[in-house]
Amino acid sequence: MATDIDRLRATVQRNCHICDARHAGDLTLCTYLMKMREYFRWERGYPYGASLPNEAVGRWVRERERLWEGLQDASYEPLPVDGGEVDPFESEIVNAALVPEGLVYSGGFGRGMRPHFFLGRLARRQQHDGCTILVSDEEYARDLQAPPAMSQGRTVFVRRAALRQLLWEKVEAWRFSRCPDNPMGRAVACYSLDGDVADALERMTDDQLETVLLHELGELAAGRMLGEAWERMLADVAGGRAELLARAVRDNLADCLSTLPALLEDPRPSRLHFLMASVGGMRGELFPALRTAYERWHEGGGTARLREAAAAGAAHWAEVGRRMLALHARGELTRPERLDALMAEERL
Repeated sequence: MATDIDRLRATVQRNCHICDARHAGDLTLCTYLMKMREYFRWERGYPYGASLPNEAVGRWVRERERLWEGLQDASYEPLPVDGGEVDPFESEIVNAALVPEGLVYSGGFGRGMRPHFFLGRLARRQQHDGCTILVSDEEYARDLQAPPAMSQGRTVFVRRAALRQLLWEKVEAWRFSRCPDNPMGRAVACYSLDGDVADALERMTDDQLETVLLHELGELAAGRMLGEAWERMLADVAGGRAELLARAVRDNLADCLSTLPALLEDPRPSRLHFLMASVGGMRGELFPALRTAYERWHEGGGTARLREAAAAGAAHWAEVGRRMLALHARGELTRPERLDALMAEERL
């Protein structure tokens, strides 16, 4: 290989540590502790379902926090790729060298303009409507918060290992809540988690991988509708309530354009249950008609209401997005009274 993989992995992981040093404190304490336990599981190779040694986890957390303390002011390092050095946010250049070697890399920005980096094994590459889809499996370097999918330009990254972890976290949270009759409980009931946990989790991940990809394709379609000004707006309002609202609006639009229409043609109820389990917080608050239609479907009422909700949502959330862009252009989007009015007036 032209690229020194060990050196590359170490550099990507150092950039991940720098990112965590700056942003791990953004999480709530409960979420932070859960993420740290799962980060330990990944780093030490414990299988899902296996009990973690609490004392060892505690020592590891303290050591990791000490490492982060020394990296808070460090700069992200260029990546040693193909005999040269590449900016860590130039994913396209990096992957031009790595994809032929069976690897995939991503360096981009997520919620609150928080950087995310990962290096993994390329599981498959495909083209769809002018987009390149890169699906990874085993991960060699990653940060604390591991989004299962991201879009950068015309490339979609889907991280199977990160999705598996996210699903495991959701299952564990559901078990703790002891609330079987909700979308997550209904989704879990479609799998035999009381038996072979690893096998059930793999089947769950296989099912949801395509759902995640459908959502990302919907995000790209929403991006084409809303234009480049949308990304500039997100960067301007990063970290505030306006960003949460904007992301909820585009997530709802993406699902109405892509995810829901496809899932309504799929006979597996688990995929729709999982989707609804993810539509919480501001997304759910803005779109109560979707939850009403879903409950009607769950009670045996058919898919007609869900199809109506998806069609209405595709038009509605595109218009709300355009309204937000207009408010941003006038410098009014971050005004609390404008945000309150949007949330009150634009619920569907």
